[in-house]
Amino acid sequence: MLKLNVLELLKKKGKSKYWLFIQLDMTYTNFNSIVTNKTQSIKYSNIEKFCEILECEPNDLFIKIEDNSDSELTSCISK
Repeated sequence: MLKLNVLELLKKKGKSKYWLFIQLDMTYTNFNSIVTNKTQSIKYSNIEKFCEILECEPNDLFIKIEDNSDSELTSCISK
């Protein structure tokens, strides 16, 4: 599963979540859903904005984490 790493990037830059929100010019509801990984999709234009503001590449924005529910399902099936 992919997750956005925005909060960690902000921490490294010494910037706040509020600072980023002001820079992005989007509704707080949408912004918060994106940065807290509560959204199922993100527009390319938003990825581009994040990269410009945070001075990073798309690869820096995302981290891959293991989804335990998938491994649990696999172990149940193999039993």
